[in-house]
Amino acid sequence: EVQLVESGGGSVQAGGSLRLSCAASGFTTTTNCMGWFRQTPGKKREVVAAINTGGGSHYYRDSVKGRFTIFQDNAKNTVFLQMNSLKTEDTAMYYCAADESPLVLVHGTPRYWGQGTQVTVSS
Repeated sequence: EVQLVESGGGSVQAGGSLRLSCAASGFTTTTNCMGWFRQTPGKKREVVAAINTGGGSHYYRDSVKGRFTIFQDNAKNTVFLQMNSLKTEDTAMYYCAADESPLVLVHGTPRYWGQGTQVTVSS
């Protein structure tokens, strides 16, 4: 059974940092693409960042470029999202997702999802 378990969310003031973790089990991160999505009430879930864990390529949405970094620790089967210079508009529920296809991960509906972790940024 594939499981993605997120951790690291919380509350922080604008300008602060948080690191989200996504521990994967049931598959090897090196053979999948993994990413982070976020959603706020009434809005569509949006991809924040993605990594092709086999090839190392990355994707970031424009609003987080230069502030967020996605990286992996294959030994721990874990993907991280380092979030710096957080803004109030980054407040959302953040979800880890995975799929065998990078195109599906970024442009479609990934096959596997975590349960989500809340990030709240206050001014």
